[in-house]
Amino acid sequence: MKLIGVGNRWRGDDGAGLLVAAAVGARRPAGVEVVEHAGEPIELIEACDGAAAVWIVDAVCSGGTPGTVYRIDAAAGPLPSALFAVSTHALGLADAIELARALGRLPAQVSVYGIEASRFEPGEPPSPPVALAAEQLADALVEELARCALAG
Repeated sequence: MKLIGVGNRWRGDDGAGLLVAAAVGARRPAGVEVVEHAGEPIELIEACDGAAAVWIVDAVCSGGTPGTVYRIDAAAGPLPSALFAVSTHALGLADAIELARALGRLPAQVSVYGIEASRFEPGEPPSPPVALAAEQLADALVEELARCALAG
């Protein structure tokens, strides 16, 4: 099992996935690998290799309320374009997921969490709603990963 936090900690709310990864990594259950990732699509696909189950956390920018958390079962189908249309990378998370699917490299279980972001200015810290959402999501994921590790 693997949790991958995606983002750029130097661009405000874009670091949301990295905040979650750091918090989960500090108290991760046995058998869970935690990875902090910049989001480059090919490297993201490689980071998923060998894992039967992957949890990915990234910032999203769909115009929703900052700090809103979305959960998508990416193994069941494409990520909603309304959530993952904007990316600070040339290709975004949705592109990486679909490329992995096309290549037959998508793990059997892929849960994607998106935290609604509002600011991406260089050098800015995460906004308070995003920081709080990341903390709460990390708590929930530690519990979820522990349950999955016990069942596994």
